Amino acid sequence: MSLSRIFDIARSSLAAYQGALDVTSHNVANAANENYSRQRVNLSTTNPQALAGMIWGTGVKIDQITRARNQLTDTQIRNNNSTYNDSSQRSEILSQVESLFPEPSDMGISSLINSFFNSWNELAVTPNSPTLRTNVVQAAQKLSSQVQTVYQGLDEIKSSLLEDAKSKVQTLNNLLKQVQTLNTQISASSIAGAENNDLLDQRDAVIDQLSQMTNISVSYNSSNAAIISVGGVFAADQNVSVEFKISSTNDNLTLTTSDGSNVANVQGGELYAELDSYSTTINKYQNNLNDVMNTLVDAVNSVHSTGYTNTNPPETGIDFFDGYQNGILKINDKILSDNNNIAVSADGTGGNGDIALKIADLNSQKLLNGSTIADSYSNLVSNIGNDKVSADQVANSTQLILQQLQDQKNSYSGVSVDEEMTNVITYQRSYDASAKLITVADQMLQTVLNLVQ
Repeated sequence: MSLSRIFDIARSSLAAYQGALDVTSHNVANAANENYSRQRVNLSTTNPQALAGMIWGTGVKIDQITRARNQLTDTQIRNNNSTYNDSSQRSEILSQVESLFPEPSDMGISSLINSFFNSWNELAVTPNSPTLRTNVVQAAQKLSSQVQTVYQGLDEIKSSLLEDAKSKVQTLNNLLKQVQTLNTQISASSIAGAENNDLLDQRDAVIDQLSQMTNISVSYNSSNAAIISVGGVFAADQNVSVEFKISSTNDNLTLTTSDGSNVANVQGGELYAELDSYSTTINKYQNNLNDVMNTLVDAVNSVHSTGYTNTNPPETGIDFFDGYQNGILKINDKILSDNNNIAVSADGTGGNGDIALKIADLNSQKLLNGSTIADSYSNLVSNIGNDKVSADQVANSTQLILQQLQDQKNSYSGVSVDEEMTNVITYQRSYDASAKLITVADQMLQTVLNLVQ
């Protein structure tokens, strides 16, 4: 073996271990970066040479710098990200809904329904009492006011959800654009025969953010570009990123492409919690409240219209309520202007309170789906509470799973400073030995030159 070969081997060794030290330094510098994946140096021998009937080694080289990454763990984290953020966001929304229903309390709708029917029971005892008639009107007004407050509160939550969903879609579009830009850069590196690990980490971080917003699917093409689909709709690759928008049809929100040609089947993430809460959950609560109030109005009016007023002459065929629609419970203007128009008597005589008794008795009758009016409303409140508990349970359980997955990811991809410092010592000693080899080769060369002289 010639002395020049020793110099070549030492030079390649110095370059390889200097590069390994660079990678290790990069790992240590990013030890606190949660989006960074530990990089590993894969060393391999350089191509050997055949000489004098023998195979001679030619040194060492850095074959590849790879990321410590587990694709299966990444996929599981993203799937659970979608579930957790859906349940967590849904829990926050339901907390706002619950605050609109102060049950049990004197100002709760349940209590006000009972107070309304109780006022009729009291009026039946003294049908001509102006005070008791006023109490009936006031009880109806309090119920009307609280129902309107609750209904409007639900509408306000829906308005807030719509604006927040639109904001999230803007963020979604920006993230997809980032994926497309990073894909372009990563593909260029891949085509050139190298992987830009830092760009891969940046892209993975963006994809993780996307998984928090909605359900996505990720695949990779031959140039290592990530192909993203949102709710089954193509969203981004290295050439294009699709823009989405919120579309509203019949009070139902959907996520569509900006031209409206494709509808994403959103089934997870914060965006799903908001779209589903707006389109399904809160609408269901409002419809249930409407059913309760419409049943009350129809039942009271059907009895009240058969009674006689306290006017001279007595009148019949008067409804107590003008109707109910979308949170507005309207009392008959004739009754508001003169409570003598409240029909209490069954036969037109002043001391008869049979109609008031019949109306009071409505409170105990099963008028809606086999339940009383008050019980039907209580079922609505109970359903809201159960939905909140269910969302909390899913969020808590998924959070535990995410923590376990994150721990697995950190153990595999995270940087251990102690391990990296051990590598520093290893690479440093190898570098020193390579440098020493050059010194030895130089001394041998000097000896040969001295012999020639």
